[in-house]
Amino acid sequence: MRHMRHVNQLIQHCVLHRHSLEGLEASVQCGDSGPSRGQQGWQKAATSALGSVAIALSFFAAPGLADPFRNSSPRPIDPQAEAAFEALFKQGDYVTAAELLQTASEDEPLTHGMRASIAYLNGDNGSLGTHAALTRAAAERLLERDALRGNLYLASANFLEGAQVIEERGLAAATPSVLGKLQQVFTHLRRAEAEDPNDPELNLLRGFMDLMLAVNLPFSNPNQAIARFQENAAPSYLVNRGLAIAYRDLDQQESALEAVEQALAETPNNPEMLYLKAQILVRLGRQEESLPLFNQALELREQLPVSIRRNLAWEGCRTTNRINRIPDEQSRNQCRVVRREA
Repeated sequence: MRHMRHVNQLIQHCVLHRHSLEGLEASVQCGDSGPSRGQQGWQKAATSALGSVAIALSFFAAPGLADPFRNSSPRPIDPQAEAAFEALFKQGDYVTAAELLQTASEDEPLTHGMRASIAYLNGDNGSLGTHAALTRAAAERLLERDALRGNLYLASANFLEGAQVIEERGLAAATPSVLGKLQQVFTHLRRAEAEDPNDPELNLLRGFMDLMLAVNLPFSNPNQAIARFQENAAPSYLVNRGLAIAYRDLDQQESALEAVEQALAETPNNPEMLYLKAQILVRLGRQEESLPLFNQALELREQLPVSIRRNLAWEGCRTTNRINRIPDEQSRNQCRVVRREA
């Protein structure tokens, strides 16, 4: 999924002194429309929130294993959806994940959530809307037997629907609907919390979202969110992936490098993790060291969505040209071709 870079500016200036979901909810109640870059922020926030929900539900990733969150009363998840999630997040293989999702249970909201996220990354707004609606329908059915998971996925569905509305209408026309969707996100998170405030699945979701907000909102305290995230989240390869992205965006590149190396130790063939480490090395000024990682990730590009592999190709090309001292305008023209053909 797209990396967490900017939280929706639709709400930033109302939350200057907050860093948590409660701060985000307060900002929504402000009802301010914010600047035009809010569209990009909402889109990234929506995908990040979906990723948080999916990650929180993914730790059943090997069929037949006990619930790694709970010592008792494990929750069942469709085995095919589990396998698809492992392909997506552990292997970075979107193609295999999409194939597995073709035969996954239609009653499992995780099935539709992953289909929606893949459609979003592929720029397929029609399929995004379809699978967002199916995520909602499956979550509503799930409410009858598991209110906590049902509400978590209803929160996810509202984020997805908000992203789809902005893609379709543009930010200005979509703002009233988007604000309503955000309110529904908070409503369903509160309902899930009412079921079990100590549930690790719920706390992981909130931890991911708090981390996203803390990293991107001005005047926030990311250290608190990072500490909560480290304490509540599992498994380690996903914890370290999230930490690497957070530290990267906080410009704490040495910490980012340590985290991504730990993630790669468990997922050595994930092209997204190879790409992430290459980005961090570039920011550390170690461009030559980044090239083998860009190349390794590019060798696996066919398993990535077009949007990710084009960005990967662009950054790899630009880094190579900087090392080779190619003039900037010539480099840009060359890399635009490389990106287009990726």
